[in-house]
Formats: sequence, C-alpha cells, structure tokens
Amino acid sequence: MYGHAPNAYDVIPQEYRKTVEDLFPIGHSPAGEGPAVKAAENFAGILGIRADYTRLLNTQRSDRDLAQFLGHFQNNLDLLIQKTWVEKSDEARKDKLQDRLPGFIADIERENYRKALKEFSGILEELAHLLFGPQSYRDDFAEYAFRIDTQMGLFWWYGGQIGRFKPTGDGTGEAKGAGATDPCKDGLWAVLLLGICYLTNF
Repeated sequence: MYGHAPNAYDVIPQEYRKTVEDLFPIGHSPAGEGPAVKAAENFAGILGIRADYTRLLNTQRSDRDLAQFLGHFQNNLDLLIQKTWVEKSDEARKDKLQDRLPGFIADIERENYRKALKEFSGILEELAHLLFGPQSYRDDFAEYAFRIDTQMGLFWWYGGQIGRFKPTGDGTGEAKGAGATDPCKDGLWAVLLLGICYLTNF
C-alpha cells in the first residue's frame, strides 16, 4: 500500500517536517490525545483547509452542521469516483468503493473513530488506485504525489499513515467493557477530520 516505504519521512519537504512528525512521530505510535489535536490543526494549515477544519473540529458532533458537511463529503467523493476515468476492468472497483461510503459515514456518526480510520485507510487506497493506477502501489508514490503538488503529496502521505491507528477491543473498533469509550476519541476525530475536510474541498 502507498505511503509505507521505509523512507516515508524522507519525502516530506523540510519546512513541513516538524508538523508531520508531531502528528505521526517517527518510530512511535501516533500522537496522544492533546498533542494529536494540536498537531492535526497545524497539519490542516499546511493542507490549506484550516478554516473548515477548525470550524468543524469545534462543532458539536451531533450538530446539524456536521451532518450537512458529511453529506457534502459523500457527494463530493461520489462525484470524484464517478468522474474518474478507469480501464473497463476497474469499473467494478468504482462501484464497490461507493458502496463502502455509507458504512464509513455510519461509523463516524457512531463516533467509532478507530474503525472509521481503518475503513478510511482502505477507501483512500482504493481511491489512489482509481486516480493514479499502479503508481499508487509503488514505494515512491508519496514522492510522485509531491512532485505534482505539495498539498496533494502531504494528503496522500497522511493517507498512508492513518493505518497506524489500530482498532481496539473485540476487533469492531469499540473499546473493551460495557459502555466504555475510547480515551483517545478526540485525537482520533481530529486526525480523521483532516482527510474528510481535504476530500470535501478536493
């Protein structure tokens, strides 16, 4: 999968390295709760989505504004998938990818962010294949994306890193124990929202 080259950090331009390493520390688990939220806000700035990102991050997750935004995200991603030219053999992949979106949105609405991040990682892998073909599976894909556009390179690099957030508990992504909540929920939401905002404005 893209973004998993051994030298994945080497492709990041020097001026963005600290922001990236704050969010996804080299050789360690992704940043904890408080640091992840701050690092994600900084990352949103270099992706060019800070205004939308900050507004949604501070919105109540049950708010109608967020529901509308998720609707825009799904519509925009649907359009992007539909308009992507692919070989005839890949047409079925487009349909399967669109079929994954409602379940992904449902995980977000249930605030099951670990499961949503795992699903989003798969969605981005498929989307990268539809947009870039076999190039998306090469070790130098992130470097290739950076050559096209810096923000695009940062986004696809991020997409290759979010798989580091592993589901917990029983494999469903839910924390163990009756009524238990994920102690990193806000940090996970902050990281997930980066990709949602970027693709909504893509």
